Amino acid sequence: MAATLLAVVASGTAYGAAPPPASAGALAPSPGCGAAPTLASGTHTIRSSGKNRSFTLKVPDNYDRNRPYRLAFGFHWWGGTANDVASGGSDGYPWAYYGMLSQANNSTIFVAPQGLDNAWANTNGEDVTFIDDMLRALGRGLCVDTAQVFSVGFSYGGAMSYSLACSRPSAFRAVAAIAAPGPISGCGGGTQPVAYLGIHGISDSIQNGRALRDRFVRNNGCAPQNPPEPARGSLTHTLTAYSGCQSGRPVVWAAFDGGHQQGPVDGCAGCESGARSWVKAELWRFFTAQR
Repeated sequence: MAATLLAVVASGTAYGAAPPPASAGALAPSPGCGAAPTLASGTHTIRSSGKNRSFTLKVPDNYDRNRPYRLAFGFHWWGGTANDVASGGSDGYPWAYYGMLSQANNSTIFVAPQGLDNAWANTNGEDVTFIDDMLRALGRGLCVDTAQVFSVGFSYGGAMSYSLACSRPSAFRAVAAIAAPGPISGCGGGTQPVAYLGIHGISDSIQNGRALRDRFVRNNGCAPQNPPEPARGSLTHTLTAYSGCQSGRPVVWAAFDGGHQQGPVDGCAGCESGARSWVKAELWRFFTAQR
């Protein structure tokens, strides 16, 4: 599909209406609800911070203009592309949008933004501004439940997902960071609670993932702990849900015996397959639990 250039307004709230409600689970229809959609699946371009920025969009089949849909962002890694996320790469459809598309049953609008130079440096906050501009365009062009917006990314994309948890806690209901190398996309603000899932390999400078996780352990009021992590050579993963967190603001930590991977497979040394990975199910379970 040919790229479409969308005009957005740089001022105002993220959706061009009232901010999303603070209470978890409340439906918050965007301005596009009830109107004929002005966006369709494919590649789109918007003007943001004086640059043309693009994203790949997947609208549910049999889209209903009166139904507020969950909205999920998938951020690519350094050197990756929006198309890699949207297509699922070598794993294809089962891993499209980090495996979420194949599990969504047309319940969710998916978007894969394209980073500048295939990265997420977020220089002077321009990538966060790009997300703000996309939220406005998507909320006006489609019917979005603005209380059900999610983000996931791998590596540099995980750092961008973390950056949004820091800087846009009222816009994102929950985020997931897979193998994020640290706060390399920035962390503006970073003091408010957000539901947070961290996934990291024990052979991949895991202290970086722990540090990102611990910010939201504190922000979310969870009880501090040293969660169990698998031993080297175990070829498995552990999953820990922190206790004592604020209602609706959980922190979950998934550590696995592996390296810098987005789709590790239990029982298989170094295997990389999003289609077969436990990550796919855990990611979707975490997001859909946030109501």
